[in-house]
Amino acid sequence: MSEVRVLVGTRKGAFVLRSNEQRKDWTVEGPHFPGWEIYHITGTPSDPNRLYVSQSGGWFGQVIQRSDDAGKTWETMNNEFAYAGVPGTHQWYDGTQHPWEFKRVWHLEPSPTNPDSLYAGVEDAALFHSNDGGKSWQELSGLRDVKANLWQPGAGGLCLHTIVLSKDDPKRIFVAISAAGAFRSDDGGQTWRAVNEGLKSDYELPDATAEVGHCVHSIAMHPSRPNILFMQKHWDVMRSDNGGDSWHEISGNLPSDFGFPIGVHAHEPNTIYVVPITSDSHHFPPDGKLRVYRSRSGGNEWEALTNGLPQSDCYVNVLRNALAIDSLASCGVYFGTTGGQVYVSADSGDNWQAIVHDLPPVLSVEVQVLS
Repeated sequence: MSEVRVLVGTRKGAFVLRSNEQRKDWTVEGPHFPGWEIYHITGTPSDPNRLYVSQSGGWFGQVIQRSDDAGKTWETMNNEFAYAGVPGTHQWYDGTQHPWEFKRVWHLEPSPTNPDSLYAGVEDAALFHSNDGGKSWQELSGLRDVKANLWQPGAGGLCLHTIVLSKDDPKRIFVAISAAGAFRSDDGGQTWRAVNEGLKSDYELPDATAEVGHCVHSIAMHPSRPNILFMQKHWDVMRSDNGGDSWHEISGNLPSDFGFPIGVHAHEPNTIYVVPITSDSHHFPPDGKLRVYRSRSGGNEWEALTNGLPQSDCYVNVLRNALAIDSLASCGVYFGTTGGQVYVSADSGDNWQAIVHDLPPVLSVEVQVLS
């Protein structure tokens, strides 16, 4: 029987939740790194024992940790971009007064095939790559050639928060930046172009259809269809059928088209999930009802998934990295809230249960299925 491992990053440590493929009874391990902000904890597809953690603190700055024994022990990576070595300070990328200051790692994305290949999206927005499991890093600086002087910080900062890799084409990389937009590289990160045609930001930009400057919250892709992308934007849920070359809106009958995460069903590439919140100023579910919305048609037509979720007086938020989907036959969906709850549905969203209720605010959720 398979083991399911849910990796949860919170404001005050990392937690590992374990169950079998029934996903009914869970054990909770942690906190790892108690008291630290864990912006992201993730596993490695090609090595089930390797985990990576983005660990951040106001005094010691930013550190990346690696475990090669599924979280039993951890090693601090001596990454030259991540830690200045002086408490309370952050390092400039090139060690000088560079206009991009390093503040934190928002997202870690291991290669689907090589356990030592790892990408890091950081704030201020930039993309780094490591070929030795996080020990050393190189910035893929070509990204900042795409009108970076026009990028602006969103409410959460100028952060590169989403990295999407294509399993079939290792040279193709998508990233999303708040507030700059979506970008694609077809040569392994050496050169980039903005892929924001069709996005509109009426309230955020003087030119609502500008090439860059859009506040993209998250991007998702099904591995079997690498040219079809789904996006949760700062207002609007979007879809691209041509690798990001153009986008069209699929918000349809959602009660609000504002939210942060978006995910795709493991076996049904037209089934997608979002968690709407009221607005950019009211970061809580519409009407105080926590509802995940599912579309089985690739967008436009949405159904509310509510069974097992609180339907009154609920004012939590679900952040951009806090939704994950497993690969079991009865596809599981997971999300964490700023109220410290982690929910699971073992039947693609039809029914939900809380795995835990009282963690610190959840920043990220990832899931692994181990045979």
